Amino acid sequence: MKRKKGTGYLYQPKQRDGSSSRVFMCQYYDADGHRVRESTRTDDAEAARRFLNTRLGQIAQGQPVMPKADQVRYEEAVQDLRQHYQTTGSRNMVEVEKRLKHLAVFAGRRIANLGPADATAYVARRQSQGAANGTINREVSVLGRMLRLAYENGKLLRLPVIRKLKEAAPRSGFFEEAQFKAVRNRLRPDLQTAVTIAYTYGWRMQSEVLTLERRHLDLEKGTLRLDPGMTKNDDGRVVYLTPEVKSLLSAQVDRVKALERRLKRVVPYLFPHLGTKGDHTSRRLAGTRIKDFKKQWATACKLAGVPGAIRHDFRRTAVRTLERQGVSRSVATKITGHRTESVYRRYAIVSDADLREATRKLGKGPSATETATASGEAE
Repeated sequence: MKRKKGTGYLYQPKQRDGSSSRVFMCQYYDADGHRVRESTRTDDAEAARRFLNTRLGQIAQGQPVMPKADQVRYEEAVQDLRQHYQTTGSRNMVEVEKRLKHLAVFAGRRIANLGPADATAYVARRQSQGAANGTINREVSVLGRMLRLAYENGKLLRLPVIRKLKEAAPRSGFFEEAQFKAVRNRLRPDLQTAVTIAYTYGWRMQSEVLTLERRHLDLEKGTLRLDPGMTKNDDGRVVYLTPEVKSLLSAQVDRVKALERRLKRVVPYLFPHLGTKGDHTSRRLAGTRIKDFKKQWATACKLAGVPGAIRHDFRRTAVRTLERQGVSRSVATKITGHRTESVYRRYAIVSDADLREATRKLGKGPSATETATASGEAE
C-alpha cells in the first residue's frame, strides 16, 4: 500500500543474536509513495535524524532520492570520467592520467564526503611538493569535472564548492633571432630542423613537431600539414614552407632515407632516432620516433647563454613575428593553431604598425572639422 510522501522514522533493527543494532536505520516514503529503507551509517541519534530530514527535504523539493548515491567511491567516479573522455574525445587522455596520478590521494573515499576542506588540504599538499598554482588548478579542474559528471549521472546528490587558486601571469618569454640561432647551432642537425619548424610556425614541439611523419611533408608542393586529431584543438593545419625550412626538411628526409637503407626497413617518422654520432641512443631505439630531447635542449640553452629558456616560447615568438610582418590575426591563428585571438590579449602582443599608427594619431591631433564641431556644440 502506498503511503504519503515525506513521512518517515528512525529505528534500530534487531540483529541475529537478538540485540539491537547500534546503527540507526531510517524508513521513509518517496515521491511515488514507495517505502524506502536506508542505513544512516551512524549510531548518533541526532546525526541520524539530520540524515532522515535531509531525505525528507529532498522529497519535499521534488529532488530525486538515490540511497546508493552516498556509497559511490572515488574509483567508480574516476572510471566514469575516463569513459566520458574516451567516448567524447574532449580531452587528451595522457594529460588526464597525469592529473589523476596526483588525485589518487582520494582513492577509497566516498565522493559524497569530498568537500571544500578536502580540496584545500589537497592544494596545501601539492604546494608543499612544489607544484605551481596553475598546475594545481588543472588537477582540481579534473576533480571538479569528475564530481560534476557523477552529479549528472545521479551518483552524487550535491556538488561541493571547490575554488581555484590565483595563477601567475602567463609567461611572456620570446626568442630574439640571435638567441634562437645561438641555441640552434648547438643542437645536432635533425633537432635543428625540429626547432626551426617550431620557431617559424609556432607549433608545439612534443605533440605536433615530433609527431610528424614523412607523409605530412610534400616537398614538391612545399607544404607541411598536421592531420585533424594531431593538434590540441583537434583541427588540421597546413603551412607553406619557407626556403630555410624547406632546405632543412629536405636534408632531414635524406637522413631518414639513409637510416632506412641501414636498417633495411621503412621508417615513417620525420624525426626518428638516427642512432648516429650525436644521437645518444641505443641501436634498439634507432628508427623509433623521438619523443623529446629535454637534456639536449637544456645543454644547448646553457651554452648559448639563455639557460632556462623553454620551447613554448616559440609559440609566442611566432605570433609576434607574424604580427610584425603584417599578417592578419585570422591568418596567423591558422598557422600557429590558436583557435581564438585570446593569445594576443594574454601576451599583450601589439604590432609595431599598431604603435606607429597610434603615435601618428596622437601627433596629428583633432582635425579642423572636429574642432569646429566641438565649438558649435559648446555654444
